[in-house]
Amino acid sequence: MEIWNASSDGFSFVISYESRDGLGFHGPPGYVASWRSLSQNTDAIRVAGSPFKAFAEAEEACKAMLGYLTKKLDGE
Repeated sequence: MEIWNASSDGFSFVISYESRDGLGFHGPPGYVASWRSLSQNTDAIRVAGSPFKAFAEAEEACKAMLGYLTKKLDGE
């Protein structure tokens, strides 16, 4: 199982690789991105578009989601 984790501006992001074979998650194959607030005890929310074919696509989706979330917090 491959998992990447990062946090920024009060949010945690995780990208995991899901496949139908081997250990770990067994959903549609690809990179699944999710996020959650670090200040609230909430479940992770899947980033729209998951699963992605490439890690770079999942990473860009996380960056876009962070941009959206921080703008929302700033009241824009």
